[in-house]
Amino acid sequence: MRRVNVEELAQGIGDGSRAAIARAITLVESTKPAHRAQAHQLLQLIAPHTGKAFRVGISGVPGAGKSTFVNAMGVKLIDERHHRVAVLAVDPSSSRTGGSILGDRTRMADLAARDDAFIRPSPSGGHLGGVARATRESMLVLEAAGYDVILVETVGVGQSEVAVSGMVDTFLMLQVARTGDQLQGIKRGILELADVIAITKADGDNEQAARVAARELSIAMKLITSDNSKRRAPVLTCSSYTGAGLDEVWDTVAKHRAELEAAGTLAARRLEQQQDWLWNMVRDELMEALRTSPEVRAAADVVQAQLADESLSALEGAQEILAAFARSVGSLPWADRPGQ
Repeated sequence: MRRVNVEELAQGIGDGSRAAIARAITLVESTKPAHRAQAHQLLQLIAPHTGKAFRVGISGVPGAGKSTFVNAMGVKLIDERHHRVAVLAVDPSSSRTGGSILGDRTRMADLAARDDAFIRPSPSGGHLGGVARATRESMLVLEAAGYDVILVETVGVGQSEVAVSGMVDTFLMLQVARTGDQLQGIKRGILELADVIAITKADGDNEQAARVAARELSIAMKLITSDNSKRRAPVLTCSSYTGAGLDEVWDTVAKHRAELEAAGTLAARRLEQQQDWLWNMVRDELMEALRTSPEVRAAADVVQAQLADESLSALEGAQEILAAFARSVGSLPWADRPGQ
């Protein structure tokens, strides 16, 4: 990626240029030090125009039809409710498996054709932390471009769901009715993340099974906590094929966010997310610095050789590596930033 004019890029984002948005997201996804510095500058410039969108996380079991649901819901939000909708995918496994990015875009063909929609898959390389960082920063770019609904879709692998719940206002869990084992494979911890639950594919011969699954899940949610004063995630049914129930699902999602705003907890939730993100960024920057520092690599080679011949303990070796890191701090890219 060639060096960009950050000021022009920020202006293009504000103007809603799709090319500028795509270039900006590519920039914030990059892990190259020079690109990270530019990305930080860009995020500072667009910061006053972020934070106003409705952020919704969407996850679900395999086969729940997440992409089909996002396509149907996104089209409805644009055509009937006049929103501008952006979709971000969180798939830390895509670097190994190729993910389902092409399939997802095929299943989102109707949404992709809308001028008021923007769909972006996760970066194809990197661990969950890197993907989560890129997703957070991409979300800010899209908010600055005027997208007022951001749908963050996760593949549903446990940790990615936790990561997504830490960057959205409302977390929507999609489930599908399975004969006799509707509750199998659903982890309690994942259910506790959910603000709203929807049983998908509630159409045709499957409609009754979906209603049964919804009742069973509603009972399960009551069993998770005995505190009647604590909010329980409502369970609904819907069909992405017929559109039945989609309005009710979105109204319930919107109601949850309105309740957060009325109680004054939306701002608190976002502040807590910012604080968590602050320390995640500190940790990631330190780990990247440790990984790339020539002084640390040289010290690590010596330490590991000494560990092999038992002339040094792990505790002493850790101290040697940390001492090398301390000596290298002045040469790190963030050491001379304003305020340092």
